[in-house]
Amino acid sequence: MVIPLEDKYSVTRNELQDQLAYALGGRVAEELVFHDPTTGAGNDIEKATSTARKMVTEYGMSSTVGPIKLGQAQPGAFMGEFGQSRDYSEGVAVTVDAEVRELLEQAHNEAYEVLVKNRDILDNLARELLEKETLDHIQIAEIFKGVQRLPERPVWLSHGERPVSNRPPIDVPVVVRTDGSLGEATELEAKGAGTSESTATDSPAKASAVEASTTGDSPLASSELAPGETSAPPRNLGVHGKETGKGSDSDTDEAR
Repeated sequence: MVIPLEDKYSVTRNELQDQLAYALGGRVAEELVFHDPTTGAGNDIEKATSTARKMVTEYGMSSTVGPIKLGQAQPGAFMGEFGQSRDYSEGVAVTVDAEVRELLEQAHNEAYEVLVKNRDILDNLARELLEKETLDHIQIAEIFKGVQRLPERPVWLSHGERPVSNRPPIDVPVVVRTDGSLGEATELEAKGAGTSESTATDSPAKASAVEASTTGDSPLASSELAPGETSAPPRNLGVHGKETGKGSDSDTDEAR
């Protein structure tokens, strides 16, 4: 089980394809290492199939089917379960099944290729899991340091006749980036520290006043009580202070 490090509100088509290959990695590892698949990959295959079907019928990520929402969710007749009603023809259903199968076959091939290239890393990961049982993202990154990546997938086009734009997206400002480099973050922190130091230097009088108030050297701290004032705490707080004069014993008796 992998816990994400941050929340994501949208996922790209390439990222979903990565998820498909990741989900089928367990089945591929069984084929590659033991040459005999088990039932352990059943849940992963179910999730991968559901993701691939949503890519085709909900997310519009199939150039054959197109950006169409297929199927309508409706409550079931038993215990409030939700089902899926098919609102498309048998011919469209055959096309959807073929597209789902193609996505899963591509993910299966990618998982097999990447695990064959990185068999040593696969064995090291299995060895670490046998010894430690749980690994965090830092330990996994250390194991995957020398991984050999697959080449990038071709640019996906919703239609072959639509032109491809070579104009890149705009640059994201450094202050709002979540994946900025460590150098940029350190530079911003240094600027912030410099600003705070300059503020403290510009107001030495304020700094002296604060220091005097904390050490008890300020005029307010060393001044005597004014006529009619007392150092005893208020009676309504229920705190008994030192005897400050007449009436303290009677006050204590009344409080009791």
